[in-house]
Formats: sequence, C-alpha cells, structure tokens
Amino acid sequence: MVDSNRRSVAELVAEFLLARGVDRVFGLQGGHIQPIWDHVARRGIRIVDVRDEGAAVHMAHAHAVLTGEVGIVLATAGPGVTNCVTAIANAMMERVPLLVIGGCAPVPQDDLGPLQGIDHVSVMRPITRSARTLRVADNILRDLDKAFGTAAGDGNPPGPVYLEIPTDVVRTTVSPALALDEWFTAKPQRRIPPDPADVRRAVEVIAQARRPLVITGRGAQGASVALVQLLDATGAVYLDTQESRGLVPRTHASVVGAMRGRAMQEADLIVVVGRKLDYQLGYGSPAVVPNARFLRIGDTAEELRENRRGEVELFAHPEAALRAIAAAVTAKPPQLDSEWTAALRAEHVRRSTKYSDGLAQSPAGKDGHMHPNRIFAALKAVLQPDAIGIADGGDILSFARMGLETDTYLDAGAFGCLGVGVPFGVAAALCHPQRQVVVVNGDGAFGINAMEIDTAKRHGAKVVFVIANNAAWNIERIDQEMNYGGRVVGTTLAWSDYAQMARAFGLHGERVTDPARLQGAFEDAFANAPALLDVVVTQHALSSDSGKGLGWVPDYQALTAWDEAERARRT
Repeated sequence: MVDSNRRSVAELVAEFLLARGVDRVFGLQGGHIQPIWDHVARRGIRIVDVRDEGAAVHMAHAHAVLTGEVGIVLATAGPGVTNCVTAIANAMMERVPLLVIGGCAPVPQDDLGPLQGIDHVSVMRPITRSARTLRVADNILRDLDKAFGTAAGDGNPPGPVYLEIPTDVVRTTVSPALALDEWFTAKPQRRIPPDPADVRRAVEVIAQARRPLVITGRGAQGASVALVQLLDATGAVYLDTQESRGLVPRTHASVVGAMRGRAMQEADLIVVVGRKLDYQLGYGSPAVVPNARFLRIGDTAEELRENRRGEVELFAHPEAALRAIAAAVTAKPPQLDSEWTAALRAEHVRRSTKYSDGLAQSPAGKDGHMHPNRIFAALKAVLQPDAIGIADGGDILSFARMGLETDTYLDAGAFGCLGVGVPFGVAAALCHPQRQVVVVNGDGAFGINAMEIDTAKRHGAKVVFVIANNAAWNIERIDQEMNYGGRVVGTTLAWSDYAQMARAFGLHGERVTDPARLQGAFEDAFANAPALLDVVVTQHALSSDSGKGLGWVPDYQALTAWDEAERARRT
C-alpha cells in the first residue's frame, strides 16, 4: 500500500526553505529543476526570475549582505550552473552566505552523455565551501541542513555552498518517518567567545601603543556597537574597507578615511578585525606599514593570521572580542600621541570636506563632457539618509568610493567583479522597497548585466540606475595611452544611448549631457523608478586608481607607491 503522506524531494526542499524563513529565491527556470521551482512557487516563496543565472547569484549575494540571511539560487543543469561560476567566486571572496541548488541529469543517465550533462561539482569545488551531488532521497533534509549551516558559517567561514539533485531523485518520494523536525529547525549561530588570557594580552599590547589604528572587514559586520565602544575606550583612529562601510558613523572622531596611506604608514599598532591583509591593505607588508605591530581578531583562520601574524591573535567572534577588550582596556588605556590623532582627524575632515564641496565644481574634460564627480554632487542633494548606494565599474568605482556618500554601500569588492551593479540594485530595492536605491555603473560594467533592467521592471524593483557613459573601458584605455605608446586597442565603446534602451523595456529613461539638469533628472528618476539615467561624462578625468597604477598591475603591490616601497625593501 502506498503511503499517501510520502512527499517528494521537491516538496521537501520547498518546505525546508520555508521553514528556514526564506521568502524569496533568485533563479532561471529549467526542466532539471522544474519540480523544485513549482513547489517553491506553490508555497508562496517569491521567485525572482532573471535573464542570466550569474545575475541571480549576484542578487542573492546582495540579499544576503543586506538581510543577514542565506541567499538562495535555483539554476538548471549545464550552462545554467556554469553561468553562475564568476558570481559564486565573487561571493566566495566576499565570504557571503549562499545556497545554490542546481539541477543535473537523472542517475540512470549518468555518464551516458545526457542533456546538459557535465561534472558541475568539480567546477564548483574550488569556489565554494562545499559542493555535492545529492543522490539519496532519504537523506535530503539532513543534507540541506548541513549545507545551510555551512553556508551561514557554522564551524567554517561563511560562503557559497553548491548542491545539485538529479531530476529522478527530485521526483522520488520520502517516508514521513525520515522528515525529522530537527532538520527543519534552524539552530542558533555559534559565537566563539574570546579566551580571557588573549583579552589580557590584547589590552597589554594596546596599552603600549601611542598611535593605534583599527581596520575592519566583512567579519566585523554586526559588531558596530562594540566597535565604537573600543574606539571610544582606546582613542584609536579608524579605517573601514568597502565591506565594512557604515559600521562607524562618518562623524565619529576616530574616522580618518581620507588619510588612509599616512595612517597605515605611521601607526605603531594596527588592530585588524574580521579582515584579510590582502592587496587592498598592502598585504600588511613592512614596506606599507613599516612601524606597526599587529593585533588580529577573527573567527576564521584566513582573517586571523594570513600574511602578517599578530602579537596577539584572538580566535573569537569579533563582536564578543571587541566588547571584552573595550571593557577591559578602560582600566589600562593607551598613552596616545594626541597630536598625531588630532592632526590625522583634522586633515581627514579638511580633505573630505574640500573633496565633497568641490564635486559640483569639477571641470569638464577637453572633450567638453562633464566630469563624473558632477553625478555625485547632484546625488548629494537628493539622497535620503538611509539611501543604499551601489557602485560598479573600473574608473567610476574610484570616483564613487569617495563621492557616493551612503552608509549602506556595495561595490565590485576585492574580486573586482564588474557587472554586479544592476543585479545588486534589483535585490536591494526588493529587500528595502521604502528606501532609495541608486546604482552608479560605468558603461562597460553596465553592459555585462544590462538585461537585468528588465528584471527590475517586471518585479517592481524601485531602483535608479545611473550610467556614467564615457564610451570606454576607461581605466584600461588610460593605461594604454600612458604606458603602451598610446595604442588604444579594444578599450573603446560606442556612445550608446542607454536611456533609449531603458525606455524600450518600460523604464523611465533620460539621457543627461548638461550637469545643470542632473538634480532634476534624479528627482524625476526616483519619483518614477525603476529608472535609468544615461549621463555622458568625459574620458579625460583621471581617477585616483588609474593615477596610482592600479590599471597596469605592478609586480609586488597593487599600487605604484607601495610597489616601489616593496622593491626597495627587497633590495
């Protein structure tokens, strides 16, 4: 007799996601995953269907960052899965929790040359925390629970997990006796407490510092209050990185972002919280930070000891470690070089204010087109305090890091993954429909996922896309002009009218060539979002990244000045 209470694997997957609080998934439908797709839809979980699976991963990435949840992706077999590769690698670099559920051929067709048959798992293994094919229907809930925990960072760094389920397994039914409640129920996130002895050693190291500097990364997310407590208790100066922007208010007395190079060079102690010492921090090299000892805090090995070891290394949840140190350090605060900290802060305020005030006066280029800074000057006048800012591109990213003044901010990240802007913006607007969302794209980066403006329109994502249109992959074009005898090859684009493209998909679209029109154009765009502004800008504005050598990739360090210092250190 057939047990009428048996449920298919597809049903169990949908019920598991619902039980874990998933309210939307991102993906592109295909026959291999259709049973799961159908049951997800039947249970009221919103499916954000996209035009390319890579964009679905980017959307889930932004959703995870903005909500603290695990982002969910559904991708069909073969090219559906392989289209996800770059976006999954980006999430891996950014330690973003994702669960990507892929389809694959039925088990009886294994190795026969089936439709869209490829060894997805071998492709995914290097760029995920875990990659598996689930061939045993009876174990499906156990496997999903394990995957969810792995993605969320339970016992390992958070990051993407890839699971695929053969279509015949998806259709297989499972006895209710095997659907244990324990697999459906989420477990509390484990928080590693700091070792009291390590806290005492950290306080001793801080007490000896005269010029302490704190730098944070992704691992410090959720530790804002404790981080400010530490800064107040120690008087240290502070630098964020793009993945920790907004943790400390820009008005806080510790913030010295405009003095990044000098702060790193002159600090005698650097407290690194939840951050790898990667290329953006000069790998912690003595050539870049010649005077500093290190105190490192992280709950993953890669953020605790990579490249430079700390005199003290606290293997603990960053929030718990910061709170413990802040409480203990009040009894033994550092004897600060107050002139140094005051001078850094004053110069930071002077530089950042001068830069912000000067955005609207940035001169046009020799081609007569406006400077990209005019975009950010106009945005300052219309953005609300809780606006979400997203930047995507090569050259434009350099201008956006300083000019896009939003506390909630996403960009191409340490992987330099162009094409994230449009999908990030769609996901952000769906997560926070009451907040302004603006995406500033370079025209080259926009083209990678430009079709997703259709997704924004179909799903009602009230996002404003801005295209800084200079008809070039400009950071590379400038590199060719400056360093390759002026031979500009394969780095120019057409002066395409992207507003016309947007209108074709039913979005509000406007092309802007006069900076005097920008503020009004932004006001209209936010009132009629989703919207796209095609802003024609000059090719001849030299970004800080191109001026520092980022485009031509020096041998030892990412930036020319650091590379020269590294060469000198090695001779």
